[in-house]
Amino acid sequence: MNTEIMEYQTLSLVQQQLLDAAEEALTKAYNPYSRFSVGAALLSRSQEIITGANVENAAYGSCLCAERAALVRANAMGFRRFEAIAIIGRAENFEAVKQVDMVTSPCGACRQMLFEACQIAEHDLKVIMATGDKSKVVVMPISELLPHGFGPDQLGIDISEFRKESL
Repeated sequence: MNTEIMEYQTLSLVQQQLLDAAEEALTKAYNPYSRFSVGAALLSRSQEIITGANVENAAYGSCLCAERAALVRANAMGFRRFEAIAIIGRAENFEAVKQVDMVTSPCGACRQMLFEACQIAEHDLKVIMATGDKSKVVVMPISELLPHGFGPDQLGIDISEFRKESL
């Protein structure tokens, strides 16, 4: 098991920057229904940081999580190979709820998309998950968040043409 439970101050400088970018992104969330803001920040292989925030609407199935928003945005920008993703979430009534011990982790759909991004990148992706106040951070590979994942490699699909970034 490669899970690390850490404090913000013990993260590497790059991991701190990534988590800070995710925290900034959560301020852009559109969440009139859940009132739960989530920000995500992807680190590309070329060290670019691409962010995303959750977007909700009345057709709940059409909502988009921050992690998938970041992946879709990165793809549109020409990035497909990532080193890490940082995720942070915070309820509107954060102080009242006292979510101090709960890190925000990706939902199942996001785990699947992150797993497939790993197969494109040809290496495991570090997932950095934090509590709303960043007092607790859990770092683990996506392979542990989605054990026995299923993607193009398992289907025998050649995705090598998608490994080229357009930058």
